[in-house]
Amino acid sequence: MLRQFWISGRLADGLTVKNVVKEVSASQPMRRNGFTFKQFFVAHDRCAMKVGTDGVLLGAWAPVAGATRVLDIGSGSGLIALMLAQRTDDAVMIDAVELDIPAAEQAAENFQGSPWAARLQVFAQDIHVVAQSHPAHYDLIVSNPPYFEAAVACRDEARNTARYTETLTHAALLDCADKLLQPNGKFCVVLPYDLGLQLEAKAQQAGWFTFSRLAVRDRPGKPLNRLLLVLSKQPTEARLQEMDLREREGVYSPEFRALIADFYLNY
Repeated sequence: MLRQFWISGRLADGLTVKNVVKEVSASQPMRRNGFTFKQFFVAHDRCAMKVGTDGVLLGAWAPVAGATRVLDIGSGSGLIALMLAQRTDDAVMIDAVELDIPAAEQAAENFQGSPWAARLQVFAQDIHVVAQSHPAHYDLIVSNPPYFEAAVACRDEARNTARYTETLTHAALLDCADKLLQPNGKFCVVLPYDLGLQLEAKAQQAGWFTFSRLAVRDRPGKPLNRLLLVLSKQPTEARLQEMDLREREGVYSPEFRALIADFYLNY
């Protein structure tokens, strides 16, 4: 039986991605190589970047109150979009943009297999194209963006695109978010700590304000290694927080357990 997918975009041969996904779905069952959450499953075997702590943190932490139209830039498997769908009511529509075709197909399958298929869709397009066609369209934008400014390219082109900013610099990401966001909207990102500080500085130079910041370390006594930011175009007093993922004994910290309690099994 053919599954229906909310996915758009056009390939060089003129076929829409929706058609390609239908053909794949008709000939191959959905592979179950992925991660099981309490209310949904994320297959990620066709995605360059797998389900990881960074995406889980952003999906659980991003402020969703008041949001009606949400965008996930560089969605990969669709993990963050799915987490935000779980956290929001049925009136909230969530779009995901993913440049890599196999990942976009898999995100579409993950969306269709979730309880929120009717309000999730994927655009297999470059975010610069979306920014031109959807100005001031969203009140919440999230992204787990590429994070290496310069590095030796890895052999996997899809993983290279997901990891390195050659295809989407942080300055370009901020510019796209500026075009896509409503005046009172919020833009949320997660990055390695030092790169997060660099992006925050670039954002401030471009007229953004820090609404909220969560600095994360693996456990007490270790250096901060992740930074989650909420940026806004409206002046605001920033809320600054720190969190340990684990306690010294290696178990998850109470703060992290509270954050992921609605998602991880056995919590």
